[in-house]
Amino acid sequence: MRIIQQDLLIDGDFEGRMFGSGVSFLLVDTDEVGFGPRLHQHPYTETFIIRSGRAKFTVGDEELVGEAGQIIVVPPLTPHKFANLGPDRFQSTNIHASDTYITQWLE
Repeated sequence: MRIIQQDLLIDGDFEGRMFGSGVSFLLVDTDEVGFGPRLHQHPYTETFIIRSGRAKFTVGDEELVGEAGQIIVVPPLTPHKFANLGPDRFQSTNIHASDTYITQWLE
């Protein structure tokens, strides 16, 4: 068993392989409207747990607004991105079903 202090993570970034875990995750915490990654995909599932705020998600050919209390599951090899809509702070935990990040940037 390992205990890892969250404040030691660089930019809320937890790559499982470094800690003996089979998953990786990002802790997103921003009040910057429009903040989010450009279009990309992974060869594994990514699960977004939205803890506060709202963001516009593009998943494949669909656009949707995800908000606090919702979970969004993006299948493997599905292009996706999100952007904070504001005005509230956007916080999410983005779980990658892999012990390391594998990202193909599409834009």
